[in-house]
Amino acid sequence: MTEEEVRGLAGLGEAEAAERLRRDGPNELPSARPRTLLDIGLEVVRQPMIALLVACGAVYLVLGDVREAAVLLASVFVVIGISLYQTQKTDRALDALRDLSSPRALVLRDGRERRITGREVVRGDLLVLSEGDRVPADGTVLWANNLRVDESLLTGESVPVDKAAAAAEGPPARPVGNDTVSLYSGTLAVAGQGVMRVDATGAATALGRIGRSLEKEEEGATSLERQVAVFVRVLGTVGVALCVAVALVYGLAREQWLGGILAGLALAMALMPEEFPVILTLLLTLGAWRIARRHVLVRRLAALEALGATTVLCVDKTGTLTENRMAVRALAADGTRVTSLDGPGTLPPPLGRLLEFAVLASERNPFDPMERAIRDAGSARLPDPERWTLVREYPLSPALLAMSHVWTAPEGDGWVVAAKGAPEAIVDLCHLDEARTAAVTREVAALAEDGLRVLGVAGVVVQSGALPKGQHDFPFELLGLVGLADPVRPAVPAAVAACYRAGIRIVMITGDYPATARHIAAEIGLVPRDEVISGAELDAMDAAELARRIPTVNVFARVVPEQKLRLVHALRAHGHVVAMTGDGVNDAPALKAADIGIAMGGRGTDVAREAADLVLVDDDFSSIVQAVRLGRRVYDNIRKAMAYVLAIHVPIAGVSLLPVLLGWPLVLLPVHIVFLELIIDPACSIAFEAEPEEADVMDRPPRPPAEPVFRVGTIVEKLFEGVLALLVVCGALLFAVQAGYGDDRTRTIAFSTLVLVNLALILANRSESRSALRTLGVPNPVLGWIAAGAVLVLALGVTMPPLRSVLRLAALSPADVAVIVGAAAFGLLGLDLLAAIARRGDARPGATLAGPAEGTRAR
Repeated sequence: MTEEEVRGLAGLGEAEAAERLRRDGPNELPSARPRTLLDIGLEVVRQPMIALLVACGAVYLVLGDVREAAVLLASVFVVIGISLYQTQKTDRALDALRDLSSPRALVLRDGRERRITGREVVRGDLLVLSEGDRVPADGTVLWANNLRVDESLLTGESVPVDKAAAAAEGPPARPVGNDTVSLYSGTLAVAGQGVMRVDATGAATALGRIGRSLEKEEEGATSLERQVAVFVRVLGTVGVALCVAVALVYGLAREQWLGGILAGLALAMALMPEEFPVILTLLLTLGAWRIARRHVLVRRLAALEALGATTVLCVDKTGTLTENRMAVRALAADGTRVTSLDGPGTLPPPLGRLLEFAVLASERNPFDPMERAIRDAGSARLPDPERWTLVREYPLSPALLAMSHVWTAPEGDGWVVAAKGAPEAIVDLCHLDEARTAAVTREVAALAEDGLRVLGVAGVVVQSGALPKGQHDFPFELLGLVGLADPVRPAVPAAVAACYRAGIRIVMITGDYPATARHIAAEIGLVPRDEVISGAELDAMDAAELARRIPTVNVFARVVPEQKLRLVHALRAHGHVVAMTGDGVNDAPALKAADIGIAMGGRGTDVAREAADLVLVDDDFSSIVQAVRLGRRVYDNIRKAMAYVLAIHVPIAGVSLLPVLLGWPLVLLPVHIVFLELIIDPACSIAFEAEPEEADVMDRPPRPPAEPVFRVGTIVEKLFEGVLALLVVCGALLFAVQAGYGDDRTRTIAFSTLVLVNLALILANRSESRSALRTLGVPNPVLGWIAAGAVLVLALGVTMPPLRSVLRLAALSPADVAVIVGAAAFGLLGLDLLAAIARRGDARPGATLAGPAEGTRAR
C-alpha cells in the first residue's frame, strides 16, 4: 500500500468500534480473576476485629445474655458493611488508575486520529505507530517508513528487526524476523513510523495464546509501609499483654472469669491497631485518584511519599514549559532575514528555496511540532509538495543530529536531497570553512537571543543512481536557517514561583541553544540563570568538576537524552531528591534513576511511561506543581489520621483498664467499642482523606527524606493529648462514682463524655497550623456527617428506651448533660493549648525515631 493510499484511509467508525468492543471484549491479556464482592467479603471476615466481635458474642451466649450476643453479632454485619465500602472505594480508584496506565494507542476513527487506551483497541482498527510506541495488539503493517521493532519479548533476539508493508496477496509465511509484515502485541517500535491493521486482540494475540501476562510485579513495601508495620507490631504486642493482664486481674479480683475474658476482649478491641493499614491503603489510593484528576497519573503509589520530599525538578523546555505549539518566526539565508511570516505572501528567492527544502526535509504527516510548523508555513507560500515522490529517508541519529530525504521531482532526471537539523550538524554536512562556520554561528546566536529554536537547512541535486550509505556522502549546500518559536505556557511563571516558595529548585534541560535557553529561563522566572552548561561542556567535565558546578547551574542546553542520566546521578550525589521529566526512549534510564520519573503523556513514548512513576497527561509543568501540592497534602493527611488514631487509643484503653484496677463499674463493653469504631474507622480514613490542604503546604521546605511519619516529639504530643482526653473522661467518671449513681448511669456519663472527647480529638488533629476551634470554619462535609451521626445516635441511645437497653445506658438529667458537655469543652480547650505549645516547640529541632534514610526512591 502506498503512502497516498494510507493517507486516504478513514479507519473504523466509532459506532462500529464500540460494537466490536462489546462483542469481542477489551484488549486485555489473560490475568488474575478480578475480585468480586464475595472475595472482598471473605477478606473482611478474616479481619481480627470481626473475630473479636464473634468471640465476645460467644461469651455473652455462655453467660445467657442472648440480647447482647445478638447485638454484637449484628454489629459484625455493620463493621463488614463499612469495610466493604472502604475496600470497594479503594478498588474503584485502583481500577481507574489501572485503566489510565494502560498503554496508549493512536487510532484512525472516522478519518481522524484519536489517542485511546490500549484496552479499547478492536479488530480492524488502524493504528499509527511511532518510535517508542508499545504495539497493543497483533496486526499487519500497511505502510512503513524505516519501521524497526524489538520482538525480543517473543523471539528472545535483542536485535530490532525491520518491518515492511504487506503486499496485496497477504502476509508471508515467516511470522517474525526482518522484512516481515506482522506486528505483535507487547513488542516495541524502536525507530521510524508505520500504520498497522489490527487482526487480533486480547487472548487471541500471540501472547494470549501462550498464556503470557503483562501484569506488573508486586511492588515492595515502601518506607512508610515499613514504619507502619513496625508500629502496628509494637502496639499489637502491648495490646495482647494488657488484655491478658486485665483478664487475669478481673478474674482474680472478682472471681468472674467469663467477665474477665469479656473485659480482656473489650480491651483487645480497643487497642487493635487495625486502622493504620487502612489509613495507608485508602489515603494513598484515593490521593493518587485525586492527583489523576489534575492530569497526573500515579503509576506507583510510593511516588506519593517522595513528592513531599522533592528538592529538585528537572524539566524539559519544549512542551512542558512551553505550549508545544511551534510556529516559524524567522528565515535567514544569504544575509537576508525575514522575522514576520504572518499570513500568506511571496518570499525572496533564497528564502523561498530555504523554506521549500525545509518542508522537503520534514515528514509528510509529521507528529513533531517543529515539522508541523514548517509544513504549515510552507503550505501557505509554496507549490503543493505532494507532487514530489519520496525515494529514501536518512533518519536522525545520536551521532548526527540531522535527517535527510531524497525525492524525485515531477520534472528533471535527478534526485533532490533535503536535509535539516541542528545548525552545527548541517554545517558539518556542508563541510564549511572556518569563516562561513563563524558567520553561521553568529547568525544562530542572534536568532537564539530572541528565544527562537534554530534549525539549519541544506540541499543538493544529484544524478539518479545508487544512493550512498550516509548523509555525509552528499555534497550538501547550506541554504540557511529557520527560527521557530514556542510560547511559554501562561501558568508556568506562577508555578515556578510556587516551587521556589516551597523550597524546590527548578533545573531546565533543553536541546536548544544556550541563548534560547536563557531567554526562556528569563520568561519563566528561573533563577539564577546566568550560568549555562552545554552538552559538549558536560561531556568534557570530569566527575569532580560537575560536582562543583551542579549546585549553582540551573540551565543545561544542547543536552541529549543520554546526558540526563549523568545529571540525575550528580544531583542525587548532592543529597537532592530529584524529579525528572522525559518523553523519549533514551530518557528511560534517567527516569528510572530519578527519585520520581515523570513521563510525558501527550508526546511521550510508551517506554518512557513504563519507566516513570508519574505520567503527565497534559505535558504541562503546572500539573507537576499541582501533583507536588497534592502529594504533600496526602502525606499530611496520613500523618494527621495516624496521629489521631494514636491519641484516641489512649483514653479508650485507659477507660477499659482503670475500672478493672479500681473496682469501678465497667464503662466500655464490647457494644460500646463497636460504637466507637463506627466513628473512628470512617474518621481516620474517609474524613481525614477529604481534609483540605494546609494553608502553608507550598510555603514550607521539602520534607527531609529521613523524616519518619512519627517523630519522637509527635508521639509524645499525641500521648499527652490522649492522656488529657483520658483525664477528662475519668473526671466525669469520678463525678458519677462519687455522686453514687448506678452502674448504667455512671457508664452513660463516662461513655458520652468519651464520644464527645473523641470528636474533640478529631478537631484537634485536623490541622497542624490552625487551632481546633479555627478548623470549625474549614469545611469538611464528610467529617460533618460523621460527627452529626455520632451525636444523633448517642442522643437516641440515651433517650429511647429500647436502644438505651441495648447499649446498657441510662437516662440523664440536665445536670448530667451539663457535666458531659462541660468536660468535653474543657477537653477541647486543653487540646488546643497542647497543640499551641507543640507548634511553638516545632520551631526547635527535635529527635526522631528513624536512623539514616534508606533512600527516597519511589520504587
